[in-house]
Amino acid sequence: MPPDQRPNILWIVGEDCPPRFGCYGDPHARTPHLDALARRGVVFEHAFSAAPVCAPSRFALLTGVAPESNAPANHQRARAEIPGWMRTYPEILRDLGYYCTNNAKTDYNATLDPAAIWHESSPDAHWRNRPAGAPFLAVFNFDGTHESSVFTPETPEVAPTAVRVPAYLPDTPAVRGDLARHYRHIANLDAFVGELLAQLTADGLAGDTIVIHTSDHGGVHPRSKRFLYDEGLHVPLIIAAPDRFAARFPARGTRIEAAVSTIRIPPTLVDLAGGEIPGHMQGLSLAQQAFDPAAGLAFGMRNRMDERPDVIRTVRDARYRYIRNYHPHRPHGRHLGFAWLAAAYQSWEEGHRAGRLDPVQDAFWRPKPGVELYDTVRDPDQVVNLVGDPHHAAVEERLARALRAHLLAVHDNGFLPEGSPVEGYERSREPGRYPLERVLDVADAVTRQDPAELPRFLRALDDPDATVRRWGAIGILALGAAATEQAARLRAVVGNDPDPFVVIPAAESLARFAGDENAVAVLSGLSAAAHPAPVRLEALNALTALPPEHVRPFRDTVAAAADDDHEYVRGAGRYLLFQIEGTYTPQSPVFLWERFAFTAQGAGS
Repeated sequence: MPPDQRPNILWIVGEDCPPRFGCYGDPHARTPHLDALARRGVVFEHAFSAAPVCAPSRFALLTGVAPESNAPANHQRARAEIPGWMRTYPEILRDLGYYCTNNAKTDYNATLDPAAIWHESSPDAHWRNRPAGAPFLAVFNFDGTHESSVFTPETPEVAPTAVRVPAYLPDTPAVRGDLARHYRHIANLDAFVGELLAQLTADGLAGDTIVIHTSDHGGVHPRSKRFLYDEGLHVPLIIAAPDRFAARFPARGTRIEAAVSTIRIPPTLVDLAGGEIPGHMQGLSLAQQAFDPAAGLAFGMRNRMDERPDVIRTVRDARYRYIRNYHPHRPHGRHLGFAWLAAAYQSWEEGHRAGRLDPVQDAFWRPKPGVELYDTVRDPDQVVNLVGDPHHAAVEERLARALRAHLLAVHDNGFLPEGSPVEGYERSREPGRYPLERVLDVADAVTRQDPAELPRFLRALDDPDATVRRWGAIGILALGAAATEQAARLRAVVGNDPDPFVVIPAAESLARFAGDENAVAVLSGLSAAAHPAPVRLEALNALTALPPEHVRPFRDTVAAAADDDHEYVRGAGRYLLFQIEGTYTPQSPVFLWERFAFTAQGAGS
C-alpha cells in the first residue's frame, strides 16, 4: 500500500469498562464524545474479550493469539515465553514504517520488553513525537475505570436508587453504591476520549486517522470481571474511519449484531496498515463489509484468577452463551483478596452467610453446574440455565461442538496444570507431549457429573500421561460422595503417583469424603515452601475446601503460607488462616496493599 494511502490509527482502551455508554443504550451514561464517535463509526453490539481479566486479555490484544494457546499466559499474572517468530502487532507495523507508541499500560502476561516492541511506551508516548511524515499507531490506555476505582467510598453522580441491580446480586446499599460509582469514572473516560479526539483535530489529522475504542474486558461489579458471563466479557467496540478510509467498513452508523472477539483487533491493525496478517494470529480482520450474525462466534476462557485455580471455557454467538465448567465441584464464590476490597462483594457474602439470599443470588456460592446455556435476549442476567431444555437442544449441541473444535484448533494449554514443563506454544505442540484430545475426553466427562463416568476416570488414573491422570482424579473429586468406594484406589494414587497435580485432587477426595487424616497431611505438606508456587496454590485451595477443623492441626504450615512473599500463596494462606482460627468475616484484611508488588506490567488485578 502506498504510504499516502495508509491510515494513522488511534486505539483507545478503557480498563475494566463494560459498554455502559449512551450509544449502547445505557440511560445513566454521560458519554457525549463516545456517542458522537459511534454516530460516525461502526458499533459492534456483541464484542467480547478473550478473557475476563486484564493480563490474559492483554496478551491476546498484543499478539492476536488466545492466551490459552501459549500457557501460562492464560493465568492471571504470569510471564509466558513466546516463540521468537511470534511477532506482535507493533513490531509488524514498525516494519511497515509506522511510528508505534503505547501510553502506557502493558500488563502483557509475557516475557516481553515493551521498549523492544514500541518506539515509545511511557506516560509521555504520543503520536506528536513521531518523525515528520511517518504514519502512526498510537495506543492510549485509560486506567481510571479499573475496578479499584470503586473501592474508595465517594458520592456517585448517578443516584444509587436509579441503577438496575442484576438478578444475581442482592439489592443492598453497598451493591447499588458500587454500581453507581462507576459511572463517574466512565464519564472521565469519555472526557479522556474527547481530549484525544480534540488533539487529532488540532493537529489536522482527523481526516487521516482511524479511531478504535474498546476495553480490555468487562467489569467491575461482582460476577462480572473474572467470570465468563457477558458482564465479564462484553466490551464496547467502536471503529470510526474518516471519509478516505470509510469504504473499508460498513456504512457509518451501522450496528453489527454478529458476535466478534477483540482478538480480531491485532490482525485488523496489520490489515489496515497494508501488511500481511501472520498465520499465528487467530482472528480475521474487522476491516470488512459483511458480518454474519448466524456464523459469528466469540470464545473466552478462565484459568487461575489470582489465588484461585479454575478451568472454564465459553462460546458466544449473537444470542446465546454456552459455558463449560471443568471444576464443577468449586463454587464461583471463592474468596479473592483483591476483589473483596469492593464493598459489593462483602455485602453479597454477608447476605449468603446470613441466609438472606434468594436461590438465584445464592447460586454463586454453591458448586457450579457442569454446563450452562443462556438466552441473553430473554435472560440478560444469565440466571436461567437452559441446558437439557429440549427446545434449545440444537443450540446446545451446535455450541458444544463449536467449543470443542475451538479448544483443539487453538491447542488449549489451559488443561495443563500451571507450571507444567509442557506449557508453551511450541512445547505443548511437540508430538506426544500433550495428548489434548485424550485429555478433553476425560475433562468433558467431568462436566457431565455423571456417576456412570466413574470407570472412565479410573482408567484415566492408569494413563501414562500425567495430565490425563490429573483429570481422572479431578473427575472422581467432582463426583464427590458417589466415588467414596474408591478410597483404596485413591490412596494408591496419593502414595505412588510422582505428579503432585495428580496427588492433590486424589488427596482432597480422600480428605473430604473418606475422612482420611493422612490425606490432609499430604495436602499440608504440598502447601509448604519447598514446593513451587502453583503446587502450593493447588494444595491450599484443596485444604480450603475441607472443614476448617480438619485443617487446624496444620496451622503452622498455613500460617507460613499466610506470610509468604508470593502474593497469591500469601492471599490463599491468609484466607485459610482466618477460616481455621474462626475469625473470618467478609471484611477480613486478606489482601495487603503494603505487600502488593506494583510493576511496570500494570497494577491491580
